Amino acid sequence: MDDEELIEQLSDSDPGTRQLALMQLEDTVSLEHVPLLLRALEDSDAVVRRLSIGLLEELGDPSAVAGIVLCLLDPELDVRDAAAAALRDFRGPDAATPMLEAIQHPDPEVRRGVIVGLREIKDPRAVNPLIHALEDESAVVRREAVITLAYQRLPDSIEPLRLRLADPDASVRRVAVGALNHWNSPALLDDFVRALGDPDWRVRAESAIVLGRSALAGAIPGLRAALGDSFWQVQKESIAALGRLSAAAAVPELLGFLSSEVAELRRSAAYALGDIKAPQARSALAALGSDPDIEVRKAASRALEAIDKAHQQGTVLT
Repeated sequence: MDDEELIEQLSDSDPGTRQLALMQLEDTVSLEHVPLLLRALEDSDAVVRRLSIGLLEELGDPSAVAGIVLCLLDPELDVRDAAAAALRDFRGPDAATPMLEAIQHPDPEVRRGVIVGLREIKDPRAVNPLIHALEDESAVVRREAVITLAYQRLPDSIEPLRLRLADPDASVRRVAVGALNHWNSPALLDDFVRALGDPDWRVRAESAIVLGRSALAGAIPGLRAALGDSFWQVQKESIAALGRLSAAAAVPELLGFLSSEVAELRRSAAYALGDIKAPQARSALAALGSDPDIEVRKAASRALEAIDKAHQQGTVLT
């Protein structure tokens, strides 16, 4: 299809014809088509707008970013989603500039979309605006700013992110815990332990996961206390974390979970005891060979194998 024919079809009164023209362009689209595609972003048909975004995303021309940013305000959800997804695929400072200009847009959907778009670009100019966005009135914007700053992994972000552990929105606090995990700093241990007492169980569970990855023995007392959490999901992650930390002191509590009514807790406790290589768990693990849940039986079998192997190698706990 030559450009004249494309122009004619994109001007056709039938939206189906305009859609077909864009679909036929997929194999031959080039930078020369960018102006036409940018005009198509204002088409009255949502499918045409969405297809145009996809083609501009494929080309990756930074000159298209400003137009795609405006599509974050489109009345159709599919178009807005396509625009937000497309922004993530643009690279380089020329693409970052229009996103940075829109980071203080009055509409929170635009702010959220460009913050997500900046995630992979990692432009140093974005750090201060992103830190400022941590105070945004929209919790969704604050959450995305936390995640994008985590991608930057710059030391200057640590203190602003620590403040988000006290954010009024639970989803922001949860992603802040996960974001700070990127630094794996012993200085953050107390912050993560405090998060085990967060009012929202999802934050507590995330903190348990992070502490399990920390390799810090100082996390063990807090995780043992979290075994008494009222949500089994938090108990499960705390059990797994204690296993990863080889917390031999927690073996008595973990043995108790082998008889839990919740299969997930029995399974997690079995794996944790295998990670710890606890010989005193042998009989209780063997009893799980008749557990009604197949995953629990598998976990018990693997834990027994790990304990026996450690015994043969002389590394089993006494």
